[in-house]
Amino acid sequence: MVKVGIIGIGFMGVTHFKSYKNIPDAKVVAICDSIEKRLTGDWRDIKGNIGDSGGVQDLTGVATYKEVDKMLADPNVDLVDVCMPTIAHRDVTLRALAAGKHVVCEKPMAVSLKDADAMLAAAKKAKRLLFIAQVLRFFPEFAYVNECIADGRYGKLVGAHFKRVISMPDWLTGNWLKQAKTSGGPMLDLHVHDSDFIAHTLGMPKRVTSQGIVSGVVVTYVVTQYDFGKKNLVITAQSGAVAAKGLCFEHGFDVYFEHGTLQHNSKAGLPLTLWKEDGGSEKIDLTGREDGYTAELHHVVDVVAGRAPKNRLSAVSARNGLKVCLAEAQSARAGKAVNV
Repeated sequence: MVKVGIIGIGFMGVTHFKSYKNIPDAKVVAICDSIEKRLTGDWRDIKGNIGDSGGVQDLTGVATYKEVDKMLADPNVDLVDVCMPTIAHRDVTLRALAAGKHVVCEKPMAVSLKDADAMLAAAKKAKRLLFIAQVLRFFPEFAYVNECIADGRYGKLVGAHFKRVISMPDWLTGNWLKQAKTSGGPMLDLHVHDSDFIAHTLGMPKRVTSQGIVSGVVVTYVVTQYDFGKKNLVITAQSGAVAAKGLCFEHGFDVYFEHGTLQHNSKAGLPLTLWKEDGGSEKIDLTGREDGYTAELHHVVDVVAGRAPKNRLSAVSARNGLKVCLAEAQSARAGKAVNV
């Protein structure tokens, strides 16, 4: 049994808490938050741009803490799940690793490569596992794309376009998402999903060319072309907090193989669909696959327990995605291609 302590009971902390309930060999034994009400299990005021509110949760048997270091001193906690704002990721992760805990930290890994490198060094020094929760790798539709690229079942990949667009959330206080120093802006909080998936699935591009809507140093909307130095491979993505309020969240992709096209769009209600060479189509059956958040954390638990030999959420690979995303922001601000 892997015993988990969650730090930060916001939208993602609630999502993780609910997901652990679906993992037989995991148990949340502690939570930490500075807001007293959240330590009672009354999470009805917690919401995000997808999913339901936090509801009311039974915290019987769960230790509650208002101070991070007190939870880190709890010998009953094996794995610390950091669901705090991005600006706190480095500090809390370093403290958790120094306390001898394995750590899964929410995305983005950090607001800078310097902070990411400090986290990597701390994990190595502590000889503990560090996971970065780049959940898109585990969403069933995206995981299927990864499988198809890896085994070539529809032939060689020739092109792909990824889309991730939201309206600027009105439930965030203090314009947190618009502040580069605290969140990294929509680039690091939102677009890093696709930057990471592209780097994780296809490897690091040689350069990126991005055009964006820029406010000061914050890029709120971006369109990027990724140059892998290969002929007949065109990869693009668009992302940002630019939509009207009626379109609170949309993501999806068009992925083009030699012998088929995969398409998915969350807002349009288009399930994962294979468009065939003969003019027909087929809905891809994803029945039986865990939802992305449960699959992600199930993998974390399996690695900690020694049942999974390879960490598919390694901090090293997450740093690669962060590096690509930061290069895209630089390209959008400079108005020219940037080497990765």
